[in-house]
Amino acid sequence: MTDFASSRSALWSRTAPLAAIVIIATIAIDQLHKWWMLSVYDIEAKGRVEIAPFFDLIYVKNIGISYSLFNQESMGGQYLLVGFAVAASAALWGWLNWSRGSRMMALSLGLIIGGALGNAIDRLRLGGVADFFSFHAYGFHWYVFNIADVAIVAGVIGLLYESFRGESH
Repeated sequence: MTDFASSRSALWSRTAPLAAIVIIATIAIDQLHKWWMLSVYDIEAKGRVEIAPFFDLIYVKNIGISYSLFNQESMGGQYLLVGFAVAASAALWGWLNWSRGSRMMALSLGLIIGGALGNAIDRLRLGGVADFFSFHAYGFHWYVFNIADVAIVAGVIGLLYESFRGESH
């Protein structure tokens, strides 16, 4: 095998097409939803919109990471978080291709990478991540999140499932 062929196979395994489709779909769905919520529905002008006694729509711009940790008000800080998301996504892509993972691993990593890149796009466009979904009950409010966050959590659950399932399946 030539050096080119071996380097190509290290970047594009048999499950890479599935992961790439999931990444593109996740980014597209996330960004389309954010565009619709901000530009068409105009959630920012509406404020909190009660959908159910335990669920609201609201616009929150998260300038940090999960649970607003490491808030970065400057664009330089946002670029730093974008760089981290891109580096983490590249590392996950490498893991998928070098490990020759399963279809479940490809789906899961595709969701995580797509979600991370979807939120990174927000940081470049909006100066922070656009979050909209707020679940609450009995005075307790969970953090506000978006479709990219749902994809990341679903991807982590998929990886956990895959790790508990083991190699025998």
